[in-house]
Amino acid sequence: MGPAVERRAGPTLADSVRITEAGVEILDRRVFPFERRWVRCVSVEDVAVAIEEMVTQSSGPLFATTAGMVLAAREVERLGPEAADRRLREAGRRLIATRPTNNAIRDAVHAILDATVDGPFAGAPGDELAAAVIERAAAVDDDYRARSAALGAHAATLLPDGARVLTHCWADFYLMATVEAAQRAGKRLEFVCTETRPYLQGARLTATTLVEYGYEPTVITDGMVPAAFADGLADLALTAADRVTLDGHVVNKVGTLAVALAAREFGVPFYALVQAPDPQAPHAEDVAIERRDGADVLHVLGVRTAATGTRGYYPAFDATPPRLVTRIVTENGVFEPAAIADHFATVPGRRFREERTFR
Repeated sequence: MGPAVERRAGPTLADSVRITEAGVEILDRRVFPFERRWVRCVSVEDVAVAIEEMVTQSSGPLFATTAGMVLAAREVERLGPEAADRRLREAGRRLIATRPTNNAIRDAVHAILDATVDGPFAGAPGDELAAAVIERAAAVDDDYRARSAALGAHAATLLPDGARVLTHCWADFYLMATVEAAQRAGKRLEFVCTETRPYLQGARLTATTLVEYGYEPTVITDGMVPAAFADGLADLALTAADRVTLDGHVVNKVGTLAVALAAREFGVPFYALVQAPDPQAPHAEDVAIERRDGADVLHVLGVRTAATGTRGYYPAFDATPPRLVTRIVTENGVFEPAAIADHFATVPGRRFREERTFR
């Protein structure tokens, strides 16, 4: 295989998954920015475990997934059609199972398989199939970046010049695209970042990216959001969404619902960003909420902070009902929550994706 894939210059988190001749290297977001440590994965299982163990977060699992499929493609280069097909499907299943709430992994795997084993390369020998998978994986990466850029351009229109923006565990590519669009428009912004327990993604990941863009964000604890609005520290709340249902529920990092409730109480707009709503999730109950080990909330960055003998509870996501959401921003525009399904009507010929299973 060729040398490591090079990406365009930008914030550190814009290039956090790298494909090399030896495998896949993933920037360890559990210790970033205090350490710049890379975790090497030589198999699909290694990549899956890295996703499960939070080595990569936010947009990272999407890129780790496409890289994992590249590793699977390398494995099938010398296999016959049936064995190659089976191995790629097994890899896809394993990767999808890592994080059930965010549908980006699922959609990335399906996009790769639809263009290969379930498309023009069905029944192809392993070497041809492998080349097709590798090419398609790169295209999925590029498509994600392009769609994020479109989303960011729409999101920036909601930010007045001089706006003070409160964030909660904001996904990195949506963040980058929105900031870059606002900067191109000459808008001056200030940011307030919730620390985002229990991994402190806001204090470490979001804040670091904003510092790299030249901002000096203010970091607050998650419980300070109402006080921040009451004190006039922020004019609006802007978060990403791991998934948005067709009836306008915003599923995002746990604590987002609290931000939305506080925003409503203080008359602050609450905006959520997602590339597209999920046609496979008509309602909030159609989204599986990932339940992580409660021990995670008893620690901060590896140090225990709760008393011995206590138990933790950790739903990794919550669902914010549409009545608390001012607008939802997608790659196709800005929508009222009740009209989010209109996202699909803005793209001629696009229809809802049907549920699919692996053979």
